[in-house]
Amino acid sequence: MTMLHFLPTPLVGVIASTLMLLNILLWVPVLLLVATVKLLLPFRRVRLAIDPLLLRIAEAWIAGNSGWMRLTQPLQWEVSGIRDLGPSQWYLVVCNHQSWVDILVLQHVLNRHIPLLKFFLKKQLIWVPIMGLAWWALEFPFMRRHSEAFLQKHPEERGKDAATTRAACEKYALVPTSVMNFVEGTRFSHVKQQRQQSPYRHLLKPKAGGISLALDAMGEKFGAVLDITIAYPNGAPNFWQFLQGRVPRVIVQARTLDVPRVAVSAGGDPSQALRELCQIWVNQLWTDKDALLDTLLAHKNNL
Repeated sequence: MTMLHFLPTPLVGVIASTLMLLNILLWVPVLLLVATVKLLLPFRRVRLAIDPLLLRIAEAWIAGNSGWMRLTQPLQWEVSGIRDLGPSQWYLVVCNHQSWVDILVLQHVLNRHIPLLKFFLKKQLIWVPIMGLAWWALEFPFMRRHSEAFLQKHPEERGKDAATTRAACEKYALVPTSVMNFVEGTRFSHVKQQRQQSPYRHLLKPKAGGISLALDAMGEKFGAVLDITIAYPNGAPNFWQFLQGRVPRVIVQARTLDVPRVAVSAGGDPSQALRELCQIWVNQLWTDKDALLDTLLAHKNNL
C-alpha cells in the first residue's frame, strides 16, 4: 500500500503526473544551463569537468522520479543481480521492451548502481516538449531508423545512423557511461510478433546492429554487458495505467556477461565479422531470455 491508496485511481494518476511534471521543471532548466556552458566551450578539459556534473543532475532527477513513484505506486519490486555493479566502469546494457514504463523501471532500479543510461532514441523525439531538450543536453543519440525500402530509394541516407552512433559512443568514451539498447527496436505486441513471425513466445526478433556499432566505436572500454529482463506478471501496462498505480508487481532480473569479442582472419572485414558475431550472440541471449520469461510468468497465477 501507499500513502494514497485510499484515493480513486484516476486521482492518483493526476497526482503522479503532476509530481512527475514538477520534477521535470525543477531539474531540466538546471541541466540545460550546464549543457549550454559545454556547448559554448567545446574543449576536452571543459567536457571532462562538465559531463560528470550533468550526470549528477540527471541522477538527482531520476531520484526525484523514484520519490513520487514510492508515494503513488503500490509496486512490489522483485529485483536481483545488481548488487555487484559499480558506477565507475562502462556497461553495454540490453533489455526486452514492452512499455514506456520500462524506462522508468530501469532508471529506478539502476540509478547510482551504474553510470547513467544513454538511450538510442528516434529522431522525432527531439521535438517532444522539454524532454527533447533534456535528452539533447544529456547527449542521447537520435536515430532516423529508416526502413530497408526507404534506404533502397534513398541510398544517400544509408550509414548515417551508424555515423551518429559512432560519434555518440566516442564522446561516451571520456566518462563512464552505460549504453542502453532495446535490441528489439520497438515495444513488444502480439500483432508485431505475428507480423515478423518471431520464434519467441514473449519477445520480438533482436537486431544486433546497435550493439555491433557500440562495440566497434568504444572497443575495449566496456567492462561488461548487463543483460536485463523485465516481467510484468499482471500484464505489461501503458503509461497511464502505471501513473494510476495499477501495476502491483514488477520483476527485474539482471545478469553480468562478458563482452563479445571477435577475431578476424587476415584480409577479413572487422565490421562485418563483428556484426555476424553479435547477431549470433544476441540470438542466443534472446532464446535464454524467452525461457526465463516463461519461468517468471508461469507463477503469476500462483501469487
